[in-house]
Amino acid sequence: MTERRIYAFLFPKISYSANGPVYPALCLTLFIAKPDIALDFLKATLIAFGVELPLYKLIKNMTKRDRPFVAMQQVQTTVRPSDQFSFPSGHTAAAFMMAVLVAYFMPFLAVPALGWAGLVGFSRIYLGVHYPTDVLAGMTLGSAIGLTVLIFLARI
Repeated sequence: MTERRIYAFLFPKISYSANGPVYPALCLTLFIAKPDIALDFLKATLIAFGVELPLYKLIKNMTKRDRPFVAMQQVQTTVRPSDQFSFPSGHTAAAFMMAVLVAYFMPFLAVPALGWAGLVGFSRIYLGVHYPTDVLAGMTLGSAIGLTVLIFLARI
């Protein structure tokens, strides 16, 4: 299998992993494996998504940046984006937000979580649905939301 075929096989799956099914599975696993922190993790996750989803959609609809495969004929994609616009990457924002929460609640998983989030962002560029700046913005947005929620919860 060529390198390009490997990427064409793997990157849609990595990208899809940030769609959402991973998050409830992670929370459920946590309730079984680490019930002492599961409720706090679930609370942080729900608050963070309650902020992240409307905020990234608001920014997308304000900036209305065309996706690379729309703006440039030479860019092709094999995945169907979940919405019309490109900036910021919602997949990357969600992945980095979750990686920050995982790193806080389960420090032993910090490196794999952040590595996965980085792969999600890279996959979005490789698949032609985002520009690098979309991914950087998503990375910043998601990380900031994750950190802000943790600070907020520590103060109440």
